[in-house]
Amino acid sequence: MNLTNTFSIALKAILLNKKRSFLTMLGVIIGVGSVVLLTSLGTGLQSYIQDQFASLGTNVLFVTPGDPFGGSQESAVIESTKPTLKEAQYREILRKNRNLFVGGVTTAVNTAEAKYSNTTKKVLLYGVTPSYEKVTNSHTEKGQWFDEADESKGKRVVVLGSKVAEELLGKVDPINKRILLNSQTYTVVGVLEAKGGGFGGPSFDNYIYLPFNTIMNNFNTQVIDSFIFEVKERDQIAEAKRAIEAVLLEDLKEDEFTVFDQAELLKTINNVLGVLTAGLGGISAISLVVGGIGILNIMLVSVSERTREIGLRKALGATPNVILLQFLIEAALLSVIGGMIGVLIAFLGTVAIQSFFPARILPESIVIAFGVSTAIGVIFGAAPARNAARLSPIEALRSE
Repeated sequence: MNLTNTFSIALKAILLNKKRSFLTMLGVIIGVGSVVLLTSLGTGLQSYIQDQFASLGTNVLFVTPGDPFGGSQESAVIESTKPTLKEAQYREILRKNRNLFVGGVTTAVNTAEAKYSNTTKKVLLYGVTPSYEKVTNSHTEKGQWFDEADESKGKRVVVLGSKVAEELLGKVDPINKRILLNSQTYTVVGVLEAKGGGFGGPSFDNYIYLPFNTIMNNFNTQVIDSFIFEVKERDQIAEAKRAIEAVLLEDLKEDEFTVFDQAELLKTINNVLGVLTAGLGGISAISLVVGGIGILNIMLVSVSERTREIGLRKALGATPNVILLQFLIEAALLSVIGGMIGVLIAFLGTVAIQSFFPARILPESIVIAFGVSTAIGVIFGAAPARNAARLSPIEALRSE
């Protein structure tokens, strides 16, 4: 009996019991669907974060107090609140290394209560020097950024993140409107283009941006949050890092500050997301094992129910290997069809959530899902198939 006939017999056996076959596939459907969907979420999030870093430019160096990559989250927060960085250090770095840097930014953060008309909202304030727009590719959708004159005079002007503008002013054109920050009046001069997430922190769209001197003078801000430097050439990154460290080490210890580029930060985030994605995929893969056990149970029942059929086929010349292959094909088909349905469900789920969460199915995740589902069918179908192949045709024909 050739392979085509064996495959046909196996497929007919599955179609004769459609309801039972579907229930048998259910574990595989859930397992494959959840693995592919969770993997697509993790992959999409990684791609989204990479795009966010790319939007900042490739030649950017960050300087922060303490070590954001080492120790506990609590210690990193504590270090970030210490007055480690000074404006004099920032100016000295630029003065000594004009050949390396295009420019830089000094930043500070604080919070305030923002009010416009009858709307009140707790907001994050991000004080930056005017070059922030160029260094970080943060362009306005409406209006313009504040300039050097606004910065030097500490003017009460702000640029709103796109989400803050929408939540605070609604459909009102925000340009030149006056809002209250902690009961002080500020004029809106611009609205930032939608920029998205802040690398594990709040979204850039939720910030209100104002001149660095304004946040330091008007909000009792004591701590510089970071320096951001734009390096002239990508191949000067390593040299620029050493130059920054040389200046800061004149006043600080090595563990009091960190200089890093986007590649280091991106690597750290991708490592965390990679572990998270693998963990979620591993947890959801447990349902594949459950699906395999379901296939094992049903195939064992199928062998016992079809004992006379097996005996008749052997009496007509079917060899044990043919019987073994038939039941292995049945088990593999159950698993593969279940895997196909699971991938389809994952694809539809990915399309449905793409409008509000980044998700992307990788071709390799589909290949792996099919490979695993097929392996599940073969592995868990092996024992029932072997039992069927070993049945004596005489004893099988006597079975009722």
